[in-house]
Amino acid sequence: MTETELRAFWNKRFKFNWKFGLFLIVLICIPRFILVLKANQSGNYAAIGAIMLLSALVPFIFLNKSGRRSIGITGTQKIGALLFAFVIGIAFSLILHWIGKELYGGSYQNWYEYIAKSYQIPEGIAGNNKLILFSVMALTGMIFSPIGEELYFRGIVHGSFACSIGEKTAALVDCLAFALIHVAHFGLVFVNDVWSFYPIPTLIWVMGMFLVSFIFLWAKKRSGSLLGAIVCHSGFNLGMIYSIFYLL
Repeated sequence: MTETELRAFWNKRFKFNWKFGLFLIVLICIPRFILVLKANQSGNYAAIGAIMLLSALVPFIFLNKSGRRSIGITGTQKIGALLFAFVIGIAFSLILHWIGKELYGGSYQNWYEYIAKSYQIPEGIAGNNKLILFSVMALTGMIFSPIGEELYFRGIVHGSFACSIGEKTAALVDCLAFALIHVAHFGLVFVNDVWSFYPIPTLIWVMGMFLVSFIFLWAKKRSGSLLGAIVCHSGFNLGMIYSIFYLL
């Protein structure tokens, strides 16, 4: 990679390297962490949609056409790789559900049980009404966070670190950032107007997010496009939402 990935305006102020990647992490991840915690407390998740949209826009704000292509914003003809990525994403989310269920049952130490609170599923909902709500939530979950997070983490953040510290170290950085930011989704939990922290469940959850990040990155490389990571992430979210609606 060269220094021409950035738009002319930004190229005068930044270099496309690990310092720029660190700037992006501070710019997006810290506000997002705080916003998710506040949303878990208030029950209003509108700001989360806004931060996902901003994450998706970051590559288009900072990178020129060549830069966007260099981080994987391109098409792919590897349809088989996309389908396989989708299945792998679903499978991993179901494995994570099984681990949580086996270890923590229906308690809020089970990550999916706690995340389910944010879906605000009405008690007693069943049949077509439940299917309709599931379909809406699944469609939303399969679009917004996969696009926003993959363009950001496996895209511009990974690319900026990779150009100066190498692919392997960049993978560790973007996967660790992805995993740690999800402590706001589960780890620091707000239940019955009290904040709590579950060390062991949080460690398992973070390890799961760290591993699935590598799976998303693998899907990107296998497909030759960020579409692979996005599709794999969509599959993961579909499996998670299905688990929340039908398996808890």
